[in-house]
This record gives sequence, structure tokens and C-alpha cells, in this order.
Amino acid sequence: MSASDKLFRLDAGFQQYDWGKIGSSSAVAQFSAHSNPSVKIHENEPYAELWMGTHHKVPSYKSGTKKPLNELIAADPEHMLGQGIINEFKSKNQLPFLFKVLSIQKVLSIQAHPDKQLARQLHAADPKNYPDDNHKPEMAIAVTDFEGLCGFKPLDEIADELKRIPEFRSLVGEETSEKFISGVESGNEQENKKLLKAVFSKVMHAPDSEVIEHASKLVKRAEEHPEDFNKPDLPALLIRLNKQFPDDVGLFCGGLLLNHCVLKAGEAIFLRAKDPHAYITGDIIECMAASDNVVRAGFTPKFKDVENLVNMLTYQYGNVEAQKMALENFPRSSGDGETVLYNPPIDEFAVLQTTFKNGTGIRKFKGLNGPSIVIVTKGNGYIQAGDVKLKAEPGFVFFIAPQTEAEFIANDKDFTTYRAFVEPK
Repeated sequence: MSASDKLFRLDAGFQQYDWGKIGSSSAVAQFSAHSNPSVKIHENEPYAELWMGTHHKVPSYKSGTKKPLNELIAADPEHMLGQGIINEFKSKNQLPFLFKVLSIQKVLSIQAHPDKQLARQLHAADPKNYPDDNHKPEMAIAVTDFEGLCGFKPLDEIADELKRIPEFRSLVGEETSEKFISGVESGNEQENKKLLKAVFSKVMHAPDSEVIEHASKLVKRAEEHPEDFNKPDLPALLIRLNKQFPDDVGLFCGGLLLNHCVLKAGEAIFLRAKDPHAYITGDIIECMAASDNVVRAGFTPKFKDVENLVNMLTYQYGNVEAQKMALENFPRSSGDGETVLYNPPIDEFAVLQTTFKNGTGIRKFKGLNGPSIVIVTKGNGYIQAGDVKLKAEPGFVFFIAPQTEAEFIANDKDFTTYRAFVEPK
């Protein structure tokens, strides 16, 4: 295997979902245009996601040859994936992860992703809405300041909201509200999850006419009586979300029931399968198991699968700080700059961030035990493996084969890369 087969540029495709940032304000548009001069940005269109990997919906291609990455892997799976990855994930032409950049202007749908067992069932029963049979745990790393809704709030917060906000209590119903308020103090986790499920189910099954009526009153309360809410940032958040999706059930099942999560650049959050979440605004690097399965709840004109959603959630709850990821050292890198590891508790992926905040230089990496994809988000430099040295600029994407020693060479102190990789257990 030649050095040019171990390290090469990729052309990545993009998706223009309605919630994306518009024109060249989008990092996705900036990266796409800078890395591929044939891409022309339309300043009135959204650019939402850049996809890097082998997923059939938007596959990546080797620059120059235009050969799909999955075909290159299929031609030499042992060198491109490694036998350990082939054995573990049972594929000779697919990466087990999908790497993305997201540029978010409008809130994404409140959603959750199935685990493997449920994904198989949903795909078999409804392949149109559930296009594959894989689970989709995912991790989001903030590139700019980021806001999202992530996981259910602590139960005492929800109980307090039911006491303070008549529109919420009325939508949930007096009996279910009272049971929740009096029951969550018992401290029995399984019982608490049942109570939370009952509240969520009442919200999700409420007739549209009731949702609209209660939502308009909720927004009026946020505008006129912000002191009625138990978090100072909540009234403004509800008003903002309502401008994007007027009188939507998401104001209740998202704004009132889920944690409002704010990440600074470099911070990350891991979202397990079956955890509800919605991204609100910002640019993020996202990595996930290679799946496109989504079960939606609110803030969406798309298909909402209320029954499956209510029944599939784990109803884990708690402070949002507990969902933020700890950054780890990566001892297999050395030299100038700094590399941190984002290592979620799943097998399909981890991500390395490499920066050179203190100046130019070279950071060396030992060969990894599986394939990886790198994207440059800022600055200029080179990536080198053996005698192959490739220019690295914002939006440039690279594939690095297993067991390939690499050098990341910074020409300026802004040079920043993210590298998704997988290794066998």
C-alpha cells in the first residue's frame, strides 16, 4: 500500500435543510466552497450539514479521482479498515461512524434516535421513515458558541414549573400534574421515570387545538410575566422558539421539559440513543454511528411518530452539566500544539481535536488501529504521512488509513483540526 493510499484528500457533500445558516454565513458553505472551487454558494439558500464518510445518502469521494470512499475501502478492506474493525462491525466497505459539520440557524426538531434493537424493528416495519437498521448515539462538539435542548430537566424543576405555569399544568391535566408533584419527592428512580413518562405522554398526545391555545398563553406569560418562570433565560428562549415555530408543542415538550444547554467552543455533549434533544443555534462538529434514523416530536413539519417516541425514551433526567464530556489526554500524540480526546462510552467513534494556540510547529501521531477522517476548521498547515505532504486549509477533509503515522504541521497558531476515528475493542 503506497503512502498516497494511506493519506488522501476527500470531497465531502452537503445537505441544505431548512434550519441551516444562510449562504456564506454558514460554516458548511464556507468549508464546501473553500475545499472545492466548483461549489458556488447561493446567498439566499441554507447550508446545514457537511457529511464525511461512507453513508449512501451523501458519500465522500477521493479528490481528483472522484472514486467513492466506500469503493476504495471495498477494494482493500484489510488496509483501509483493519481486520479488527471488519470483525467487529461486519462490513468490508463502510466506516462505522458518520462525521459531520452542522451550521444551525433555526431550531432542529426535538428528536431521539433508536437503539439497535428498536432500529431493526422500525426499519422492518416502516423503511420509508426509518431508512436503516442501526442505532445513532451521537456527540456534538461546539465550534462556535452553541445552544441546544438536551435531556429531561431535574424532576424538581419540572414539578416547580407545573406549580408556577398554569398553561403547562392545564395541558398535562390536573390529575397527572398532582401525581407528578407529590410523587417525585419519593426518590424512587423507576417510579419517577414512570411519572415523567406520564407527563411527557400527556403533552405529546394533547389535541392540536389545545396545544395552540395553551402555547399562545404560555408565550404571552413569557412576554408579560417573565418572573413566573424558574429560570431567568427561559422566557426569552420560549419567545425565540415561538417565532420560528409558532404555537408548537415543542414549547412544552422541549422548552419546559428539556434542559437548556449552552456550550462554549471546545465543549462537547454526548447524546445516548433514546435521549431527547434539539439543537437551537451554533456551529458544531458532530460524530455518530452511521445511521440516519430520527424519531421526531416537535419543532418540525416532518413526520412525528408520537407513539414510538413516548414508548422508546429512557426518561433519564438530571442536570445538563452531567451530560457534558470530560476532555482526555491522548498520549499517542506528541510535539508542538495540543491534542485532546473526546471519548464517548460507545464503540463506533471517538474524536481528537488538535490546536496550536501557542504558535506554529509539528504534532506527531502514532498510527491508530483503525481508519480516521480529519477536517480542518481554522488556520493553515499541512498533513504529512511518509513522503505524502498535503496542504490543509479550512474545509479540507482527509482520510488516514489504519497504522499510518502522521504529522500535523501548523503554519499559523489558528490551525485547528478534528479527527474522527474508530479502533477495535
